[in-house]
Amino acid sequence: MTDLNLIRNFAIIAHIDHGKSTLADRMIELCGGLSKREMTEQVLDSMDIEKERGITIKAQTVRLEYKANDGQTYQLNLMDTPGHVDFSYEVSRSLAACEGSVLVVDATQGVEAQTLANVYLALGNDHEILPVLNKVDLPSSDTQKVKEQIEDVIGLDTSNAVETSGKTGAGVPILLESIVKNLPAPRGNVDAPLKALLIDSWYDSYLGVVILVRIHDGVLKKKMNITMMSNGATYQIDRIGVFTPKMQDKEQLSAGEIGFLTASIKSVSDCHIGDTITETKRPCENMLEGFKPSVSVVFCSIFPVDSSQYDALKDALAKLKLNDASINYTNENSEALGLGFRCGFLGLLHMEIIEERLQREFDLDIITTAPSVAYHLKLSNGTEMILHNPADMPDLSTVSEIKEPMVKATILVPDEYLGSVLKLCTERRGVQLDLTYVGTRAMAVYKIPLNEIVFDFYDRLKSISSGYASFDYELIGDEPSDLVKVQILINEEPVDALAFLCHRSEAESRGRQICERLKDLIPRHLFKIPIQAAIGGRIVARETISALRKDVTAKCYGGDVTRKRKLLDKQKEGKSRMRQFGKVEVPQSAFIEALRIGDK
Repeated sequence: MTDLNLIRNFAIIAHIDHGKSTLADRMIELCGGLSKREMTEQVLDSMDIEKERGITIKAQTVRLEYKANDGQTYQLNLMDTPGHVDFSYEVSRSLAACEGSVLVVDATQGVEAQTLANVYLALGNDHEILPVLNKVDLPSSDTQKVKEQIEDVIGLDTSNAVETSGKTGAGVPILLESIVKNLPAPRGNVDAPLKALLIDSWYDSYLGVVILVRIHDGVLKKKMNITMMSNGATYQIDRIGVFTPKMQDKEQLSAGEIGFLTASIKSVSDCHIGDTITETKRPCENMLEGFKPSVSVVFCSIFPVDSSQYDALKDALAKLKLNDASINYTNENSEALGLGFRCGFLGLLHMEIIEERLQREFDLDIITTAPSVAYHLKLSNGTEMILHNPADMPDLSTVSEIKEPMVKATILVPDEYLGSVLKLCTERRGVQLDLTYVGTRAMAVYKIPLNEIVFDFYDRLKSISSGYASFDYELIGDEPSDLVKVQILINEEPVDALAFLCHRSEAESRGRQICERLKDLIPRHLFKIPIQAAIGGRIVARETISALRKDVTAKCYGGDVTRKRKLLDKQKEGKSRMRQFGKVEVPQSAFIEALRIGDK
């Protein structure tokens, strides 16, 4: 049983791409968690997508044994967290299991939007924060300026800040010493009844559900009968262990430690994130304060390109949900695209990652509709409803009020790009809340409708600021707005997959844009095809695909002009009848391309 004073539980937090995972690699290497042969780059990023994109998606835990200068061997439980705003739920869960945070700031970039957001999350969990300046080996690093920034913007004392390089390993031994000296040891009572926090769970095809736990009180042992306090389910523990980062079995885990357990649990849905686990024979009195449930922010529909792959898509989503509980999905049926699923995600990057995993890991060809958000509708009869899919919008005459979700966006940008950034925010119906300066960088705080940032806001922000702007947002509730549903009609038939909601002021230009695009994407038929954008019963944009024309007069030579006229009139009559009964074949590629530009 490890002495509580010799345990340090800490999370590594930072803005995206500031070098958290690389720094974690050097710490694992120095503490001998893996041999030189077993080391890979970003060893804690287990997915191919994480390695390719250089981002962390899933928070990972590793236990290290560190022999300090005072001669004692300390147990360090390190949690490497994601940096992107979409995965802040992962970060908040990791922070709840720790007492301290290592705040990594890129010495070449300085404090960025997500740095601030993660610091506030850590302070909300009463963490001791240790500032670390990474990438000091680069010639463009300016450690003194970044230290001043940390003190001015965040208000952290940087007198004990450690200067490191995740690439070369410089400063990592000093960092480990600093963690031992400056971060607090966990509190807990080994003799009290078992009280453990369920931090995370995922599905392993050999072991069933693997649960990551932080023991607050008591001891967790093999073969012990445990109870999940939220639903009263009981299980017998098969296996207990820790990640070093390899799975390593243990006989028991005691107060203050972080590890995993398996208990032949078949479904991840039985394990509620933030639940309290206790011993069945000797239960604890009170549950631990759990986490707020994850809230889906962005919604889109996913359909298989080939309808015979529907069952494969259903199985794939079920398997992904086992490893990522924050995905939500329900069945959906579209006239244009057939059977599929309406899915909810934590953000646009989260949506992109899931789409990519469906294509890579399960070899599926899928179509996704344009992303939308959840709107709150108040109907004339007093009832309220939440609208996830624009195609389900009731008649506007029955709707008395539409509320859309708003976000508070924090943007940090170098002074010279500020004008372009403010213009972009204003275009997206943003209202400025605050504008302050940190040295040569401006921090703009805006209230913007979430619908305006789920499209290409992040890409536009990066391009107008040459990649220097950083962006973070948080939901701040719903506000009434003048929104309309734009319906796309092909040959006077509405196509539900192309319907979208947007502000009345932008409806016409967005509708015109999609009509123009579809005109180039839908192949010509033997009859004219009108493509229209409509708001209610009013057509706001129209394009026409001209008919393929067969030269019926080619066989008619000589004679009177009335012979030609007769043939042309017959053809005209046939075309109008064909248009009346003909079906327009819209290729799947046209949907994909049209929906892509649905992103403005």
